Amino acid sequence: MRVSVCHCLDCQRRSGSAFAAQARWPDERITVTGEAKAYSNVSDSGNRATFHFCPECGATVTYVIELMPGVTAVPMGAFADPNFPAPSYSVYENRKHPWVEITGDVDHWSPEQVDAGE
Repeated sequence: MRVSVCHCLDCQRRSGSAFAAQARWPDERITVTGEAKAYSNVSDSGNRATFHFCPECGATVTYVIELMPGVTAVPMGAFADPNFPAPSYSVYENRKHPWVEITGDVDHWSPEQVDAGE
């Protein structure tokens, strides 16, 4: 569906980086095998996200956001592919570190648009 980066504080904490990068697909296009643990968090926007992570290494494998039913996100790092497509969305840019610049053909979204599910 799309590749995006998110600069919200929750994604910064979860990823341990200045932003999180992920790809999203309709649930029916995702197959996950093996064990996973889950952690749910309500973001500062009030939306719940549930993260599924590897119980062995702790890496996030997938996550779902209640604001986007029927969609599963996979962190870009899970693919370990330097040729992965570039992001087409950059969200929560009001929380973006001043030294980060997301370039290319990218839609830059404000928190208000994200919270409205646009």
